[in-house]
Amino acid sequence: MSRELLLLVDALAREKNVEKDIVFGALELALASATKKRFDEEVDVRVSIDRDTGDYDTFRRWEVVTEEDFYDPAYQMVLDQALKNDPEAEMGDFIEEELEPVEFGRIGAQAAKQVILQRVRDAEREQILQDFLDRGDKIVIGQVKRMERGDAIVESGRIEARLPRDQMIPRESLRPGDRVRAFLWKVDRMARGQQVILSRTSPEFIKALFAMEVPEIEQGHLEIKGASRDPGMRAKIAVLAHDRRIDPIGTCVGVRGSRVQAVTQELGGERVDIVLWSEDPAQFVIGALSPATVQSIVVDEDQHVMEVVVDEAELAQAIGRSGQNVRLASDLTGWQINIMTPEESAKRSEEEIGKLRALFTSKLDVDEDVANILIEEGFTGLEEVAYVPLAEMQEIEAFDADTVEELRTRARNALLTEAIAREEIVEGAGDLMSIEGVDADLVGKLAAAEISDREGLAELAVDELVEIAGIGEDRAREIIMKARAHWFE
Repeated sequence: MSRELLLLVDALAREKNVEKDIVFGALELALASATKKRFDEEVDVRVSIDRDTGDYDTFRRWEVVTEEDFYDPAYQMVLDQALKNDPEAEMGDFIEEELEPVEFGRIGAQAAKQVILQRVRDAEREQILQDFLDRGDKIVIGQVKRMERGDAIVESGRIEARLPRDQMIPRESLRPGDRVRAFLWKVDRMARGQQVILSRTSPEFIKALFAMEVPEIEQGHLEIKGASRDPGMRAKIAVLAHDRRIDPIGTCVGVRGSRVQAVTQELGGERVDIVLWSEDPAQFVIGALSPATVQSIVVDEDQHVMEVVVDEAELAQAIGRSGQNVRLASDLTGWQINIMTPEESAKRSEEEIGKLRALFTSKLDVDEDVANILIEEGFTGLEEVAYVPLAEMQEIEAFDADTVEELRTRARNALLTEAIAREEIVEGAGDLMSIEGVDADLVGKLAAAEISDREGLAELAVDELVEIAGIGEDRAREIIMKARAHWFE
């Protein structure tokens, strides 16, 4: 019978093109399953087959656990009892008792065959998948075999891949028999069905398409640094040339637009803007907003925001239909972009100057003329007045040495007073400080807006908190939901 077992293993391994050890493992499971049927209760059985002779041994086993973890005597054994069987037993070990092996010929043949073939099928499936992944293809080319609940099942060689409905280009209608190209989006090895998941909407798809059309990318002379898409409508890609002799935009466009047209055709007419990537974030944003022309740009690195000024006539073009152009530019660059006209920019600038003037006159106890001089010299807060290098302030022609020293002293005193007041506010705002995401700085800003407890914060709208605290919408929304948590308990 041992020889018969070895012949069976060899035949299955050859037929299914898998390692013999996979077949041995499947057979051990089948024999263990048959052995368990001898018992009235669920037990843990291990079968070990000698790979050379075909002989096999069968064991029932128990895991060694603490008394606190002990709950099932059919599977577990406490350490004291285990030590009686094996003086060297430790926690986590298994105590085994040898059983009489079942006869191979007396196993339910169908059950054994099913276990073996299932394991072999799983191994065969994994081998096919691994062979496919080893090719390193980013784009999968195949034929739609069938449609399942809106998803397309794409056959590519020996692999069946799934293209979900939400990863198809909008208004795209695929039918069985259609040839399709898609990006290898992810692999789900836990899936019972298709494990390869495709996408035609991913930004990576357009990058891979350009890599196919533009040899300079594969050669390393050109690099696509980023991409953003409104699938089926419009896309933007950022390119960088590593060879100064290459025009990155012209190279991607191709002769008479041949290369970009090939990509556009594959994407269902999706218009592609090609922009130059730049290490300078402001320059990158200016390029990303093309074809609109930027008049000026203000960078707020703390908030990761750029305020971009464009002419009134180009405002609609800069924003795009339904905000499409500015949204794609923002996704591409990673910066929040606020578009405004020169009039809106001037109005906002005047408001900010007014607030700064009021700050200096009240906190430094100076008149508007002195406040205006500080503003014109580029000071934007008390901290700069207090701690900017003395030599820089002494270069201001309108101030003598005594005035400079007095301004610095007043600024430091004002900051100290604010710090003491803030500490007092924080000490009395335990309710607010207990909310995740709320820090002392935010408590101080809330106090200035006469909000001193959790309930007051919870009642704020997101845009109100953004205005009060000067934080992003996502953080404001998260903090407000934390503050409201007690409403739902």
